Amino acid sequence: MEKFGRSQSIKRVEDVRFLTGHGRYVDDVAPKEALRAYLFRSPVAHATLTGVDVADARAAEGVRAVLTVEDLEAAGMQINMPAATIKNRDGTQGAAPDRPLLAKGKLRFVGEPIAFIVAETLDQARDAAELIVLDYDDLPAKMDIGAGGPLVHEGVPDNRAFDWGIGDQAATDAAFKSAARTVTLEVGDNRIIVNALEPRGCYAEWTGNRVHVALGGQGVWEQKSFIAKALGLDPEQVRVTTPDVGGGFGMKGFPYPEYALSAQAARLLGHPVRWMSERTEAMLTDNAGRDLTSTAEFAFDETHKIIGYRVHNRCNMGAYNSQYGQFIQSQLFSRVLMGVYDVQNTWLQVEGFYTNTTYVDAYRGAGRPEAIYVLERLIDRAARELGVDPVALRRRNFIKPDQFPYDTPMGETYDVGDFNKVLDRALVQSDFDGFEARKQADAARGLLRGVGVCYYIESILGDPSEGAKVAFNEDGTVTIYVGTQSTGQGHETVYAAFLADQTGIPADKIYVVQGDSDLIAKGGGTGGSRSVTVQNNATLAAVAVITEQFTAFLADELGVPASEIRFDDERFRADGSNLTPTMLEVAEMAREQGRDDLLVHEARETLPARSFPNGCHVTEVVVDADTGVVHVDRYTVVDDFGNLINPMLAEGQVHGGVAQGIGQALTEHVVFDDDGQLLTASFMDYALPRADDVPHISFTSEPVPSTANIMGMKGCGEAGTVGALAAVSNAVQDALWDQGVRQADMPFTPHKVWELLNSEALAAE
Repeated sequence: MEKFGRSQSIKRVEDVRFLTGHGRYVDDVAPKEALRAYLFRSPVAHATLTGVDVADARAAEGVRAVLTVEDLEAAGMQINMPAATIKNRDGTQGAAPDRPLLAKGKLRFVGEPIAFIVAETLDQARDAAELIVLDYDDLPAKMDIGAGGPLVHEGVPDNRAFDWGIGDQAATDAAFKSAARTVTLEVGDNRIIVNALEPRGCYAEWTGNRVHVALGGQGVWEQKSFIAKALGLDPEQVRVTTPDVGGGFGMKGFPYPEYALSAQAARLLGHPVRWMSERTEAMLTDNAGRDLTSTAEFAFDETHKIIGYRVHNRCNMGAYNSQYGQFIQSQLFSRVLMGVYDVQNTWLQVEGFYTNTTYVDAYRGAGRPEAIYVLERLIDRAARELGVDPVALRRRNFIKPDQFPYDTPMGETYDVGDFNKVLDRALVQSDFDGFEARKQADAARGLLRGVGVCYYIESILGDPSEGAKVAFNEDGTVTIYVGTQSTGQGHETVYAAFLADQTGIPADKIYVVQGDSDLIAKGGGTGGSRSVTVQNNATLAAVAVITEQFTAFLADELGVPASEIRFDDERFRADGSNLTPTMLEVAEMAREQGRDDLLVHEARETLPARSFPNGCHVTEVVVDADTGVVHVDRYTVVDDFGNLINPMLAEGQVHGGVAQGIGQALTEHVVFDDDGQLLTASFMDYALPRADDVPHISFTSEPVPSTANIMGMKGCGEAGTVGALAAVSNAVQDALWDQGVRQADMPFTPHKVWELLNSEALAAE
């Protein structure tokens, strides 16, 4: 790591700004004179829309505009949101229903936007919403994930959005027919609400024929394309910026109606317009996560070698196709379908179904947590049914080091890995051998202790290309413009530190600029654990350009061949010359000679292949049988992230991911009633994990450097969540197994666990 980042745990420079109240989020940067927007939303989950009377609302005090879908159409807008589709197994195209910016003809989920109200104050806009007269004919709500029921969209039979498959179904079926033993498990993956610390928000203002939209997101370029298309503008007429962002988690990576609506209202009124989501509004309308059920099966030979793996997944689309949605989730599910195990006969079938709920899209991990959760729950169940040690069963089926690079049946190539080494370290770090003594000690106190293991693998996602621009400023500082977007990960620190290591420029003289479509022509944004790997790869390319051009300049200055000048990551040197300038000094020399062409350097680079972070989570839980309360007592993570630039930031990402995984496993539970009303629409009812739900998390790096990029990095942003779901769930199942509980699914709330432990007594009553 001496060349690439020196693996130093540097404190985050941006934290001073955040912790002292100087962060600049979208609600901080919005013009104070901006008009305030408020959405009038559907109060029902399913209905035919027969009328929207906004006359009184438009006449209300302070109201400047009330927009309905008819107003958008009259203005010539593209009223339908971008939405993904996928081909079915039979080659036909999956369903592609329209998804309007504002409801048209039908209401399909509680919270669907109907009218966009703009007033001088937020209270006036809220008051005006109360004056809107909404006429509709109720329809029964479709709430289950399966075929049939009330049609959410006409022309979509059985509410089936798609039926997709990947793998070799015939070979997998043959493996099951020849198997010595098969194991089956149906496992649910509960729906969750993202609940970013900062809800979504935006403001829009026009200057001439150009609109500037500032929003809290994960990248500005998709948003720019969406807004331009919705408003019928050339892309050059749209500028999108993103200030500080209080959490993204995938949810903020996609277009939402409010951004285009704010831009249209600002155009109509000739005045800036701002909108900020309220918390319950966010719970109703933000893209949700997970919400799927899988039936998973293993086929084993007589030596407990897995010879076949098949999964039938049924997922909730929500009411519409979203930007990526369960389509991309399904493809990403397949990418790590067989995890770290040497299995070639695999088959994945995914069916997506529409329901009268808000749409479901990529959430932290996007398909990989779902896949690993199913796989690791199944291997744990298989070990119990086969009567073997779960750790030994994993070792029996690991891909071995001499099998790399390993081509998976899903078309991926794992470049490197040493899963036994990582597992061994995790067992030592977790004091796995001491578990039985701790279990017996708890049993003496009337408590149930369980241990869970999860070995995960994930892949970095998104555009493998990224760009970097480095500018040398007159005041002696340097600005690096990046195509990714921090939503709290510490990018400002890691990018400045990496550039400093490659150039010798002091990190405190380097400023990171992100999130401005005018300043950065193209970028992939943030998501899929891609940012640090792809961005620093681009930075290396930019440094190479700087070095080459500065070398040529110095060759002329010194009168020596360029081949005799070298750069040692701090200074340029040439044999026989006492001149050893730094990069900043060369930039100043170029400025003095009017060589402005040497003051800004750009490069774009593409990763040749994906990398695959992996690791082992070991956790122990304690269950109070009298109350059903589950306490996570010990948590150990050993990760192979390849080379780390800043181990402290990596550990922080793992801690956050594990906390999210614990939240989904223990406390977070989205509940709708039969009519589609969200019953968990506030923090009174939706339980995020609290400090006392999360134990000390032991983190250890056990790197096997990637060969897929010159830096040997693998990415880490989502890894904590990918491993946590199955680790905690397997631990709870282990604690309950001896009590006769054979099926335990998330979330493990006290009520659910108590019912599982007392199911026989309850049935007798």
